Amino acid sequence: MGTATSEWTAADFVPERHRGRHFTVWCAGLLFAAVSVVVGCRTADTDALTPVAQLLAFFPWLLAPTGLGLLLALFARWRLGLVWGVALLGLLAWFIEPYGKSGEPGGPAIAEFRVLTSNVEFGRGTGSLVPVIRRERPDVVFVEECEYTCQATLRRDFGNRLPYRQAVVAAGSHGSVVLSRFPLKGTKGVTGTMGMPGAVADVDGHSVRLQLAHPMPPLPKQVGLWRRELGRLRAFAAADPTTPTVLAGDFNSSQDHAAFRRILDTGLRDAARLAGHPRTPSWPERLLPTFGTQIDHVLLSPDFSANSARFLDLADTDHRALLVDVALHQHE
Repeated sequence: MGTATSEWTAADFVPERHRGRHFTVWCAGLLFAAVSVVVGCRTADTDALTPVAQLLAFFPWLLAPTGLGLLLALFARWRLGLVWGVALLGLLAWFIEPYGKSGEPGGPAIAEFRVLTSNVEFGRGTGSLVPVIRRERPDVVFVEECEYTCQATLRRDFGNRLPYRQAVVAAGSHGSVVLSRFPLKGTKGVTGTMGMPGAVADVDGHSVRLQLAHPMPPLPKQVGLWRRELGRLRAFAAADPTTPTVLAGDFNSSQDHAAFRRILDTGLRDAARLAGHPRTPSWPERLLPTFGTQIDHVLLSPDFSANSARFLDLADTDHRALLVDVALHQHE
């Protein structure tokens, strides 16, 4: 009687072990499948639909579920899963490399100035932006989500230091403004749901196109609108390849979004990358300061070099400000 019971108990361990292995394999496969969808869209150069467009913003952090899947596959001795996971890691590493050109202009520098871009989140971050402008003394400032009170504050505090402005005056996230030490000639800007003013600046006798970027974010059911507004920014960038251009703001997209890479394909270069910060997160600063994504950019035409770039923490906004020192070079 005791022997029979012992034999039954020992045999019963086998199916239990198999069930545990199958569950581990299933979990690893689910992780790999989810990552594969996003990596596949990145490989195909498309932003696809929700939730892929949103997940692409956090593309580098897909290393975490892939690594977990590899550990599970190793624990379960799932050979196919190990090959699958290693292949995904290789593709992730390949695409995490910075995108776009990064060469330096050949001619001598003929003008140098400082650019600041900041999304103040419905104007709430204005109070923390003001001392940054006073301390850093930028020559051109792009401010997104600058509503009525924000614009009045900036006019009052910097009307002498930055006397020239081009603005879309509106409430909430729709207001935006470009402030400048250099004289500005207003342009029609770029059409969008939120304000995207533009101007041509006279920088020490040289015309420089300035355009604020603030397309709609890729919210569920609005990915098409987001893509169209980024397409309009691309059209702006491509419309005049001969005039030096600064396109800056909250792009609501990273270099892992195909729609953003289309803008870089016009020849514009990301100043943060030029200055050695291609993956420094700028959003969401309040919730995930370390594990965020870089969606705030200063893009420069090939006439420019970027001498430095710093991401600055601001209170009362979920974006970090970006401060860039740029130099305009003469064509050889």
